[in-house]
Amino acid sequence: MVSTANTVAFVGIEAVPVEVQCAVTAGMPAFAIVGLPDKAVSEARERVRAALEALSIAMPPRRITVNLSPADLPKVGSHFDLPIALAVLAEIDIIPKDEVAEYTALGELALDGRLVPVTGALPAALTAASEDHALLCPADCGAEAAWVGGCDVFAPDSITAAIRHFTGEAPLAAATPGEIATTGHVRDLAEVKGQERAKRALEIAAAGRHHMLMIGTPGSGKSMLAARIPGILPPLSAAEALETSMIHSLAGTLDKGGIRRERPFREPHHTASMAAVVGGGRTAQPGEISLAHNGVLFLDEFPEFPRTVLETLRQPIETGEVVVARANAHVRYPCRFMLVAAANPCRCGYLSDAARACGRAPACGEDYLGRISGPLMDRFDLRVEVPPVSYADLDLPAGGESSAGIAARVAAARAVQAERFANHPGVTVNADAAGSLLDEIAAPDEEGRAFLARVAERFSLTARGYHRVMRVARTIADLEGEARVSRPHVAEAVSFRLLSVKEG
Repeated sequence: MVSTANTVAFVGIEAVPVEVQCAVTAGMPAFAIVGLPDKAVSEARERVRAALEALSIAMPPRRITVNLSPADLPKVGSHFDLPIALAVLAEIDIIPKDEVAEYTALGELALDGRLVPVTGALPAALTAASEDHALLCPADCGAEAAWVGGCDVFAPDSITAAIRHFTGEAPLAAATPGEIATTGHVRDLAEVKGQERAKRALEIAAAGRHHMLMIGTPGSGKSMLAARIPGILPPLSAAEALETSMIHSLAGTLDKGGIRRERPFREPHHTASMAAVVGGGRTAQPGEISLAHNGVLFLDEFPEFPRTVLETLRQPIETGEVVVARANAHVRYPCRFMLVAAANPCRCGYLSDAARACGRAPACGEDYLGRISGPLMDRFDLRVEVPPVSYADLDLPAGGESSAGIAARVAAARAVQAERFANHPGVTVNADAAGSLLDEIAAPDEEGRAFLARVAERFSLTARGYHRVMRVARTIADLEGEARVSRPHVAEAVSFRLLSVKEG
């Protein structure tokens, strides 16, 4: 007779069902785990053995074979400890076999029998719900997994509590969703003095999820402006929060007990590796672009990033997903983010100041910004120069518009877009619109169309650049509550497109 337990293996953000089969047969005493386990899974036999011995449960002096089915799917991670232990316990008649088969379990075992939290409880709960199973996970993962709501979640703190639950001695209460985590203080755009044009660009970018590039001298406020973007973005919808939290659950970055409704804001350093930014590593983990899904990816000192990293961003920006290819797997992660980049005009940073610029000006500026390829530059919808703030402006009290006022307009524009694209799967904001849909929603009036045609010819806009201007113009019209795109909307969109840097 073979006992079974259920768990999952992670392929990207998908949790694939795995059946854990245990057979105790005659033969020399041994404990074997088969089914393409990695090192962490193979070591589970020692953790399970020690944890059960800590409870005075002796392993039978026979041959124990655990098979992880399907056998051709790689099994990675320590979360297989708990389902393996449950399958063994069921096979030696410590807990009822039919009860165990109705659960999906995951969790790492400490040598004293405690359950250690693991990553991936949220996608595991989704799979458990689809399989009509309850979920058994460590106590620290229960509040996270309970957000799915499609299955009962039980979260023991030890293997002892799990055994008592299955035997009916001390049934566990179902876990409840934790509190929605908040970051607390939100930085306000009213604190930024001057830079009205950059603030306007931030508002447009946030309203339509447009990519934005800021170029300015050191200390002009580029990073300060970018840090205040979360304060003007609308909260995540329930579906977005779940999808985003699944990625963060796999990466182990979720706060204990709850998901977030605030949009992610990721800001990797320019020394970050390809695997850190795009995703990869031994287990094909999500990178910063996926952790920024439904939020903001801020890349400061943009030209300083390795060129290979920057060029790899081009495809994810267009498709909204990234494929991490490895010899044994191709893992797909979503990555629809708003890219905000900041750069100095040259290496010394003072290209526009003759008194402070280096002796290589203006060639140094061309060389420095030349690190950003034309095709990548072409993907920025908004390009804005951030000039130095004068001392007179710095002496003035903070009196600009608050983030709350801007956020209200952004939320209203996003609501218009949500209604507009309700019947278009995969399109949620103006930045996603393309093809005939873009022509339908962003077609300017006659005056606007003539103006855009002249600009496209005069400045040799690429087809991508032309369409990105249309998307931005549509967002500007949404912010103003206009149903039709007109010449003023097109003119403002063009003004943010034509920066004196390399056009792709």
